[in-house]
Amino acid sequence: MKTGKKYPFLFLLPYGALFVVFIILPIIVAIGLSFTDFNTIQAPGFVGLTNYINLATQDSIFMQYVLPNTVTYSLIVGPGGYCLSFLLAWAIAQLTRVPRTILALVFYSPSLTMGTAMAVLWKIIFSGDEGGYLNAILMSLGVINEPIAWLSTATYILPIMIIVGLWSAMGVGFLAILAGIMNADEELYEAGAIDGIKNRFQQMIYITIPTMKPQMLFAAVMAVVNTFNNGTIGVSLTGSNPTPGYAGQLMVNHIDDYGFLRYEMGYAAAVSVVLLLIIQLFSKVASKLFTEKE
Repeated sequence: MKTGKKYPFLFLLPYGALFVVFIILPIIVAIGLSFTDFNTIQAPGFVGLTNYINLATQDSIFMQYVLPNTVTYSLIVGPGGYCLSFLLAWAIAQLTRVPRTILALVFYSPSLTMGTAMAVLWKIIFSGDEGGYLNAILMSLGVINEPIAWLSTATYILPIMIIVGLWSAMGVGFLAILAGIMNADEELYEAGAIDGIKNRFQQMIYITIPTMKPQMLFAAVMAVVNTFNNGTIGVSLTGSNPTPGYAGQLMVNHIDDYGFLRYEMGYAAAVSVVLLLIIQLFSKVASKLFTEKE
């Protein structure tokens, strides 16, 4: 290799080292631990596929609550948040610079302050006493006669988590889509107008989306990863892990429960590997949808 060709690899070396240390090695360790019985004190003992077999056949909490909750939450918040990100980014892009910047910051900030916002805002809104905003409004309208314990009643926990998840879905994917829309070639829109495109909706369908597939793919992958990894919402709102009646228990919460509360690290690693495979599957689907075909 010539000397000049080495420089790009030198610039990539810090990222490559961090990627190996913080991504590749933890994945390898998790896969290895998933085949063991490990309580964090004694040395891991090899148990083969026992953890995976127990997960599929004996873990009734996982099959009855965790997996359905995760699928329901992900199928609503993932595509819903992704579509909402695109529509808001497209709408904001039509504005002038100052209001566009302000609104982009307003919509992006919940993804940065979600933990604080849940503690300060959402827990007050869904507070179970008469002082809770939602209870106060419904009681004033005569919809209910007494306060509802929203965050301790199993029926309401998952729907509330979905609402909060959609509210906080404007993350880096939203910014990537906004950047893609803002950097679109104006000549394409002029050519489209000549070819018969008459309104902004047609521009969005026939020009904007096809020309920004890389940004759309990035946003889709980030939506998948963030949705499946978002286990803090239920725990932060209810203040407990597991959540009441396991109504808001997601796979990440199940991993925390077994790994850091019960210290069954081998079993927790098996659940994390299953979660990794599910994320990989959905990421492949997103890649198929937005990757350009030769």
